[in-house]
Amino acid sequence: MSRPVSSLAAPARLPPGAVVELLKPITWFPPMWAFACGVVSSGVPLEGRWGLLLAGVVLAGPLLCGTSQAVNDWFDRHVDAINEPQRPIPSGRIPGRWGLYIALIWTHLSVVVAASLGTWVLWAASVGLLLAWAYSAPPLRLKQNGWWGNAAVGFSYEGLAWVTGAAVILGGALPDTRILTLAVLYSIGAHGIMTLNDFKAIEGDRRMGVRSLPVQLGVRRSAWVACVIMALPQVAVIALLALWGQPLHAAAVGLVLATQLALMVRFLQDPLARATWYSALGVTVYVTGMMISAFALRGLAL
Repeated sequence: MSRPVSSLAAPARLPPGAVVELLKPITWFPPMWAFACGVVSSGVPLEGRWGLLLAGVVLAGPLLCGTSQAVNDWFDRHVDAINEPQRPIPSGRIPGRWGLYIALIWTHLSVVVAASLGTWVLWAASVGLLLAWAYSAPPLRLKQNGWWGNAAVGFSYEGLAWVTGAAVILGGALPDTRILTLAVLYSIGAHGIMTLNDFKAIEGDRRMGVRSLPVQLGVRRSAWVACVIMALPQVAVIALLALWGQPLHAAAVGLVLATQLALMVRFLQDPLARATWYSALGVTVYVTGMMISAFALRGLAL
């Protein structure tokens, strides 16, 4: 029999598998990809910097993203006990307050690693950690409103991770304005990606009072908003790359956007049924454009 969620007794030994499940490795890919974009965009050769690269990847994925997942599962434990009772905390595999303790330990480890990588890495990581706690924890609990919650996640997973990647390879220095600009633009577009994830939980969100965009705007309007928010920043990226003398990269990102627009047309015909389908295909194309843009900046730096 599993331990009840409310039990405060410390386990003799936390099951490693349950801890890994709590940290959700499958969610680490987006920030690690954005981190890689930051590394590429810096234009700095990796020779002699492989240790920094490894530390940065660990910071972006297992630590920062892992922290956000642990924080979210702790503050959602009562909801998960109804909707997903098999998760580590409501199932009792991580008993008592150990979900909170893991979130606090991972927060501390993230700060320590970030501080070792330079001032701007520490600042970026600290902002990301603040957003992770603000997203899930009261009194702010930004996830209760799709506009604010999706912005927090998009900014953390894409923009801050991109800036962190560049800053790590630059020895902790502040990346230049072109890197910061593209990081911000792709963060804005990521707001639309986060909205796609909300389509699968509309009924539960409505019952629990979570004002996701599909709940606030309805299925069709929120689908249009998600597509527009994803597309417009990429138009700005294309224009900037052309302005910065990178026409081939601008054309490649244009092709990436055209592919997304074609997929969006099909998605908008039945958003509720095709949100998962578009997330798998359209988002993959979206992040491909991020890497193309990163290589464009690398060309400017060399």
